[in-house]
Amino acid sequence: MNSIKDTGNKLVAALDPNDSVGIIDNYFPEAKFFVEFERFDRHIDKLRRSNSGSAIDYVSICSPNYLHDSHTRFALRSGADAICEKPLVLNPWNIDGLLAIEKDTGRKVNTILQLRFHPAIISLRDKVAAENLSQKHEVDLTYITSRGRWYLQSWKGDIKKSGGIATNIGVHFFDMLHFVFGDLQEN
Repeated sequence: MNSIKDTGNKLVAALDPNDSVGIIDNYFPEAKFFVEFERFDRHIDKLRRSNSGSAIDYVSICSPNYLHDSHTRFALRSGADAICEKPLVLNPWNIDGLLAIEKDTGRKVNTILQLRFHPAIISLRDKVAAENLSQKHEVDLTYITSRGRWYLQSWKGDIKKSGGIATNIGVHFFDMLHFVFGDLQEN
């Protein structure tokens, strides 16, 4: 919400099944708020069909991983570009469907892979880029984090909903490694 405000944009409507999100009032007190997707969908469709120029431009998707694909398709079909955190889909073959909807609607899916913006990662990429392209790099990546008891009770602890460690957090590391080393190889 801070980024939306800082860039001079406006939060028109928000959906969250948890109604304890009063923080919205600090940024966009006029935003419509929904706890049920069906009512949110109806509101967004109403805005799209109105001739008042009030259709939404972007849908920011911050839902559990297993809903990203569906919510991204909703955004595109609603005439908006999607901004989605990782992963876009849990099953790789679902990317083709998103590409088809992008083509059909003329809208775009944007994903957030925030490690690309971390100063230490940018510095590492620049250092690697300055080296000899034929040099091989051995990478030892260790990630340690603690999780409270809530973790295994939430969707994050359910492999069917999170996609597992590789999808839930690993995607950031795969992207980071590609960001640092991926464009350096000669074809």
